[in-house]
Amino acid sequence: MPHDGPESWAPVALSADLPPATVIPAWTSIGPIALWRSQSGRATASSDRCPHRGMRLSHGFVRGEALSCIYHGWSYSLSGACIRIPAHPDLVPPETIRVAVRQVEEADGILWVAVGQPATQPPKLNGLIPLRSLTVETDIAAIEDAAGAKIDKHGLICLPEFPWIGLLLAPQEKHTLILLMIEKDRSPADRVAASRIVESLRRAAEERHRETAE
Repeated sequence: MPHDGPESWAPVALSADLPPATVIPAWTSIGPIALWRSQSGRATASSDRCPHRGMRLSHGFVRGEALSCIYHGWSYSLSGACIRIPAHPDLVPPETIRVAVRQVEEADGILWVAVGQPATQPPKLNGLIPLRSLTVETDIAAIEDAAGAKIDKHGLICLPEFPWIGLLLAPQEKHTLILLMIEKDRSPADRVAASRIVESLRRAAEERHRETAE
């Protein structure tokens, strides 16, 4: 996983996949996260377990600048501190009740989450911009085989037959997230073509995976 080592940045979603006041599940090599955006637009990556009863915070909801657990409504700030316990409305939650948060950077339409303490900013992707995201029920090796190209140090595959298309790969727990990237000045027709190309590649990769598993 070239882009998801011990001190690196992991691409976890497109900016467009996380509108204000929403939360979605995401994953990096050091575990699951609740990726959420506050009402004001700030993106945060919190540990995906509520300290109270272990419910996944990615099943919760965002109100204002806080993420709340769907089970008992415990709410957490952007910094991870518990700020509200509905069953005890007059209680100021102790500072020891908190969820871990990771550094998030948003660049060129991609949300990157820090794995460890990266010494640099997320990589630039040669002028490519994101078009869409999709998941593939297979690993990176099968995607490389279907694409006829190898992943680079940033997690990017450039298609040999279509050099204006890039696939930014993010290994997940049981599948692979593909962030489809294209050159920014491409026409609407090229955008449609790119989407069809990556769907065809997804089918080919999943078929290779099934054949290998049999």
